[in-house]
Amino acid sequence: MTQKSSKLTLGMLGKVFGVAFFVYLFFGFMLLPCLNTITQIFTTTDSAGNIDPLAVIRFFFAGNMPSYVLNSLKLAVCLVITVNIVGISIVLLTEYFDIKGAKILRLGYMTTLIYSGVALVTGYLFLYDSDGIMTTWLSGIFPNMDKNWFSGFNAVLFTMTFACTSNHALFLRNAIRGIDYNTVEAARNLGAKPFKVLWKVVFPTLLPTLFSLTVMTFITGLCAMSAPTLLGYDSINPEIVRLAGSSVADEAFPQARAALLSIILACFTILLLTVLSSYERKGHYLSVSKTKAKLQKQKITNPVANVLAHIYAYVLFIIYMTPVVMIVIFSFQTFSAVRMRKLDLSQWTLVNYFGKQDYSYLTSRGTYKIREGSISGVFSNEATLSGIQMSFVMSVIAAALACVIVVVACNYIFKHKKTGTILEYALLFPWLLPTILICYSYRTYFNSDSVWYVFNNNLYMRENVRFLIVMAYTVVKLPFALRMIKAAFYAIDEELEDAARNLGASSLVTFLRVKLPIVLPSVLAVFALNFNALFTEYDMSATFQSSYGKTYAMIIQNMCAEEGRDGYNVNASGRRCASTVFIMVISGLILYLVYGVGARDLGERIERREKRRKRIEAFKAKFTGKKKAAEKAAA
Repeated sequence: MTQKSSKLTLGMLGKVFGVAFFVYLFFGFMLLPCLNTITQIFTTTDSAGNIDPLAVIRFFFAGNMPSYVLNSLKLAVCLVITVNIVGISIVLLTEYFDIKGAKILRLGYMTTLIYSGVALVTGYLFLYDSDGIMTTWLSGIFPNMDKNWFSGFNAVLFTMTFACTSNHALFLRNAIRGIDYNTVEAARNLGAKPFKVLWKVVFPTLLPTLFSLTVMTFITGLCAMSAPTLLGYDSINPEIVRLAGSSVADEAFPQARAALLSIILACFTILLLTVLSSYERKGHYLSVSKTKAKLQKQKITNPVANVLAHIYAYVLFIIYMTPVVMIVIFSFQTFSAVRMRKLDLSQWTLVNYFGKQDYSYLTSRGTYKIREGSISGVFSNEATLSGIQMSFVMSVIAAALACVIVVVACNYIFKHKKTGTILEYALLFPWLLPTILICYSYRTYFNSDSVWYVFNNNLYMRENVRFLIVMAYTVVKLPFALRMIKAAFYAIDEELEDAARNLGASSLVTFLRVKLPIVLPSVLAVFALNFNALFTEYDMSATFQSSYGKTYAMIIQNMCAEEGRDGYNVNASGRRCASTVFIMVISGLILYLVYGVGARDLGERIERREKRRKRIEAFKAKFTGKKKAAEKAAA
């Protein structure tokens, strides 16, 4: 009886602690900061110190704030059109139509999966900026062209069009691979032409996926940060970050204006997610044959259309691959070659990665001055190394913390249906809000010594900001982790849990020894994907502008902005190229482990192992045969 009571007490204490921790997390790091942001709008004071709840609203309509909203809406609408056109076409060209070299094309189209955000934008700037490689080359052919053509709305639209097709490459590709070929074949047998089959049979089955991708693209365009900031386009998110760092001495109530713009973004996001949820609840089903056939690629019978399709496919391939190839090549070029944007194939170096070189420059007095070790690589520069270390540690902690919270929450959700539903909706709450709103709310709410929720500690001060960034990272990744890990919990057979319980195992032992090993591969995959996204993250970190919380992406961007000033950061462009390659290697490795090795079932692994064994045996037999023949000839 005593043993049962102790077990009951421990179990109850664990549940009470878990519930208390989650309530503390939800109210302290999700709800209260956002409510504080809303109150900022209606608690502004006039010059006399009186509260004027409508001051910000009046300023919004009288000032230029509507232009930021309209610019973001314009970008979002245009992105929906361009991204869907390019995204659908790259999937059709590699998965549906019979295009020569489809495997190579697919690799090129999926390069945006291994570098994104500020790394991708700086890659395009390296090519198309006023002193970029392509701009310099084109200006030699067309002397009268405007070298500053790659800026503003057109540059942002072009860059984000190709950056945002990653979701199409993942989700739409899976959807089109799941099409029943019997329906396509039936339509062809009835005399339908290939493009009519595509329009009448294939596209209707893809509509649910396309609708979801459209909403995701619209939200991405509306909340864009990296591209508008670096390419000079006035949209909502960069303006929020700018206002967050401003003061009343600079302009009228900047914090309240930033809060209003954040709330406008939140309203758009909530509306779009509500529409998406309503559309998904309606259900979309397609009647297929009982024996599903694998989709076979369709030949384009019209020779003209076939040639045009191949030309279009390889033009897209060149657009996708040119930044990647040029960045990789220039990452091994000398400082002068990178600075002048001119390839020097006679000289290759690793200085952009390792080592240091002296930099000599001409002073205003006409004398040369040498700055020792000023030309340095990514792994020999203290600033970039500290940025890599900080981003790595914070990303690992946040990704792991999100997974731990969600695994424990999922275990509770499946055991307690009623209260579990409340817990699930609470974890999905961050999806209703734009990331910039969450980060801005943290910055303003916790930048005070009177927040009782965190024991009156200013979390925005000095090193504390790192904890704030980790919490923002964690909260933002909770919804994605929940959707993925919850799906893995459905694979657990309830009979296994019953068997463990009948053998006398406690709930904790059952969870650790039965449930956790089953869901662990999915948990590790979610951890890897979250780490991948957070390691190169720029948008959230830019909101927490602080010398104590500079992440890897922020340091690289700041170095490029200050390149060459007073002889410092003279090799920032070279380090940027090397950093982008480093990011691509890390991201590519993680994606390979998740979607390559991790996605294979036991049968596929055994089959691959058998193929490797046969190849090794064939090579050995061939080698020993040649050796015996040589010995025989020598004899």
